[in-house]
Amino acid sequence: MPEGTSRSTTHSTGTERGPSTGTSDGTATGTAGGRGGGSATGTATRTGPAPTGVPVPAADPVPTPAPAPAAAPRRARLAGRRATVDAVLRNSPLQPLFRLAATRRLAVLAYHGVDDPRVFALQMERLVRVARPVPLAAVEEAVRTGRTLPPRSVLVTFDDGDRTVLTEGLPVLTRLGIPAVAFVVTDLIGGDQPFWWAEAAFLAAHGGTARSLADCPPGEAVRRMKTLPDRERRAALAELRQSARARAPRQEQLTPADLLTLTRNGVAVGNHTAGHPCLDRCEGGAVRDEIGRAHDALTGWLGGETPTAFAYPNGNVDPRADAELRRLGYRIGFLFDHRHDRLLPPHPLRISRLRVNSTTGRDRFDTILSGLHPAVHHLRGGS
Repeated sequence: MPEGTSRSTTHSTGTERGPSTGTSDGTATGTAGGRGGGSATGTATRTGPAPTGVPVPAADPVPTPAPAPAAAPRRARLAGRRATVDAVLRNSPLQPLFRLAATRRLAVLAYHGVDDPRVFALQMERLVRVARPVPLAAVEEAVRTGRTLPPRSVLVTFDDGDRTVLTEGLPVLTRLGIPAVAFVVTDLIGGDQPFWWAEAAFLAAHGGTARSLADCPPGEAVRRMKTLPDRERRAALAELRQSARARAPRQEQLTPADLLTLTRNGVAVGNHTAGHPCLDRCEGGAVRDEIGRAHDALTGWLGGETPTAFAYPNGNVDPRADAELRRLGYRIGFLFDHRHDRLLPPHPLRISRLRVNSTTGRDRFDTILSGLHPAVHHLRGGS
């Protein structure tokens, strides 16, 4: 979910009577969040995006303690302002122009978990009305043959492998006949270890300290950790575990059998590394090891079918990753930069994606699909 950068967001909520536009995207900007960046509210065991009060979502939402009662009015005001801005954008004269231009571009939606099944269903119902959902194989075929995808093509993707993709997302996708891709962190498959950014956020909020985080507020711990060399990030996590007052709750993860269930029902499974480090922060042979171990594990679990698609953790690209992906025969790779791409992506290992989550309101979802929201985001200096 990276990109020279980092991220991309697309939101559109369900039906014409979809959820209120006051619903936030649930992710924060920056390179800190897990699925890519900043922090987000939620429980310690949730890893999917949750409302954060920030206008644009980041990569890996991070659970944080519930806000103090005194903060509630301020958060409500921020949510109201966001809803107003989203409504103004969706009803502006620019929206029809962007929507027309979007018919000639590829929109790859980058979700994480499915925190709100009702809103997610509304988003997907809207998607089949206004766009053309395509499978991963169609994008790979376009890249292989040099033939452009059909107008209004949209690919739905999920990063990290949150179990709600199976329990909440798959029933909706199956009912509507929408193909998708789930990029999974293989070290977690079959266990109950929480995603590292969720665990770090919980530990920091419960008194955990680390030398590399000495001057860092608890709410900024994950953001800081993503900027550290990966060896230091791992050391900081170990120190947080030793010093925190409480242990982070366990989180049930997908199993190898679940991966087969997904693939048999139209959800392809792709490589998201073994442990979800920021690859550009890794040293030595760590990049090759992270990609290779995940590749081998997925090949075994998927009955010998080798994965052919990769999503960069947090959107952080690295030339060493490209070389390893080409060596292993990967056909396409995905960023997290909140942009559309061409119907024939010119850089197969650098395909742009739009950041979105299951709590995104209809107004924002529509302007993400059209490209108006990403345009405004980047105009304002967003990455």
